[in-house]
Amino acid sequence: MTKISDFDQQILEAARENLRQFVLRSSQQMPKTGLMLEIGAQGRTYLQDCFAAWEIESFDLVDDFKPDYVGDITRHNPQIPDHQFDAIACMEVLEHTVNPFAAIEELRRLLKPGGILLVSAPLNFRIHGPLPDCWRFTEFGWRVLLKDFNIEELDVMESPERELFPIKYNLRARVDHQKDVDPRKMEFLRI
Repeated sequence: MTKISDFDQQILEAARENLRQFVLRSSQQMPKTGLMLEIGAQGRTYLQDCFAAWEIESFDLVDDFKPDYVGDITRHNPQIPDHQFDAIACMEVLEHTVNPFAAIEELRRLLKPGGILLVSAPLNFRIHGPLPDCWRFTEFGWRVLLKDFNIEELDVMESPERELFPIKYNLRARVDHQKDVDPRKMEFLRI
């Protein structure tokens, strides 16, 4: 088993606090009630704490934590109707999927028109479980993944002394079911 370095442990604690602050801030900027789906909760509670008035259902690949729905977020899940949720939280999950583009399409299908997606993933962080840990997303990658959403907040946790290599990103984005952006035609600002 690989030992976690002191640096990695410090970054992990800071990243968890960063995510908690993002969730808290999002809860203050979103409607006070609604139906939310949490992807891969695995026993975490800060979403439930910050969105206490919301009804929160859970979705996971395995039944270990007794989710409301068991399935693969990278595939169509017919047990959940289209446009079911006011919000979906998919935090620290996409890097573990085999097809993050398909996952975003399924999340988009599940969101009501104008629904909110809370999503996060590391960029500059060690490989971690649950395995597989397949992906890292830059700001540009997020913009491509969320091409059919309107990004309301892109929260960047910067790396100490490493410009242009953030530790992680948290995003709040509103689905737009009318959008159908061709990512090959997207334009990006130079750094």
